[in-house]
Amino acid sequence: MKEVRQVQVDRRLARGLRLNAHKTMSTTAPIDTSLRPKRLIVGVKQQLGAPGEILVATGDRVRAGQKTVAAGEPPSAAMHAPLDGTVSAIEDRALPTGLGKAIVIEVDAVPGETVSSPPGYLDVTLLREAGIVGLGGAVFPTGDKVTYADHCPTLLINGAECEPYISCDDMLIRERAASIARGSVCLMELCDAHECIIAIESDKPEAFWAMTGALHELDDNRLSLAEVPTVYPAGGERQLIQVLTGLEVPVGSYPPELGYLCQNVATAAAVDDLVRTGVPLTHRVVTVTGEGVAQPRNVWAPIGTPIADLIAHCGGYTGDVARLIMGGSMMGLALPSDTIAITKATNCIVVETAEEIRGDFSERPCIRCGDCAYVCPATLLPQELYRHTVSHNWEQLEALHLNECIECGCCDVVCPSHILLTEHFRVAKRGARVHAEEVRRAERAADRFSEHERRLEAQLVAQRAQHETLKATARNPLDRAAALEAAKQRAAAKRGAPSES
Repeated sequence: MKEVRQVQVDRRLARGLRLNAHKTMSTTAPIDTSLRPKRLIVGVKQQLGAPGEILVATGDRVRAGQKTVAAGEPPSAAMHAPLDGTVSAIEDRALPTGLGKAIVIEVDAVPGETVSSPPGYLDVTLLREAGIVGLGGAVFPTGDKVTYADHCPTLLINGAECEPYISCDDMLIRERAASIARGSVCLMELCDAHECIIAIESDKPEAFWAMTGALHELDDNRLSLAEVPTVYPAGGERQLIQVLTGLEVPVGSYPPELGYLCQNVATAAAVDDLVRTGVPLTHRVVTVTGEGVAQPRNVWAPIGTPIADLIAHCGGYTGDVARLIMGGSMMGLALPSDTIAITKATNCIVVETAEEIRGDFSERPCIRCGDCAYVCPATLLPQELYRHTVSHNWEQLEALHLNECIECGCCDVVCPSHILLTEHFRVAKRGARVHAEEVRRAERAADRFSEHERRLEAQLVAQRAQHETLKATARNPLDRAAALEAAKQRAAAKRGAPSES
């Protein structure tokens, strides 16, 4: 059996931060697979791209794995019922991204028999129909991403879980390394890749050795393993490519243009599940952690599980909880309530006490120290972006590549003035989109007005020409009669009626 090929990484992320990981509290126990909530709230649209048609109605019985929402126009992916039950409502519900349509399923007390079989083949359409999306957080439909990256030489499987608190990928690699390796081979064949590099951070030795053993067993020399330095946010797609290859993805470009396709380890495992069992994406591993929860752990959770059920399954709250965060402490989203349900994008729920969060949110004036620019992994100028964000200078923000900001929060951490730069940039991105749409509407209105003016001018020219013709023939009665007859014929032709001779 051949030795596992390892890619030597002698470089680290040029910018970024070394942060306290806070991961050990949720990695002491295996992934808990016993969660079965009484109710599921499954958002209809859980991926980047277009929503699809709802295939069920209130009162319908659904089976685990049954398709409930069809895939829409690309990019898109289908949705499925995670558990057996009855559809009790299809209505607007509070979702992590705001108010949206959701299918509410009352789960059966006793699970039914799972009926599924291996599909016998794998293509991008099957990935779309199975609802598989990127599970690293971006939730871009995997089938469409593979399509866009057709004939991509190198596949990168991202296990560099760099954000504090999140440990779902770490535990998944430890327990299902073989499944990740098999799924990686499937993805390689779909995108016609010649090699695959599985990247794991250096602070995850158990995961690294588990993957080493899995690659030994698989014995496919196209797959290799890379141990990358633990620097946040080395797990970002573009940042990982930079660490592994030294290449920077240019502004406005995408990794496949450089020959690299990135997929998350959980996505690879989901592809293997689909190929071996025919089961679509209905569950995912979610880290439930923080000082505010009694038993931090990783849970194999059905998509649509209310966060309150997750917390209760992990022993409940320990006391006075100050904040709930979906995602990690750096890029996560603060939640207003634990009644909100998890989605395919939910990799972590952090339950923070007052001691874990920042107490003073008062901002001071920017002192132009440049610390934010020094740590920005996207090599932007956050202090300049902030200046033009405050003044709503959309043209300058575009010139400074505001949309290249990955919202990692590094600038927030180092800012001595405690300016919430990332939140300012999020708001500015929304404002820039609104401004761009207003500009497009104004341009369309201007084009319509110009076209209207051209039509009026053409009509006026035609009327003047007709008037000059009639005026020139007015001196001769015969000519005038011929002109009037021609006008009558033209009018009759417009009406579709025969002219009078």
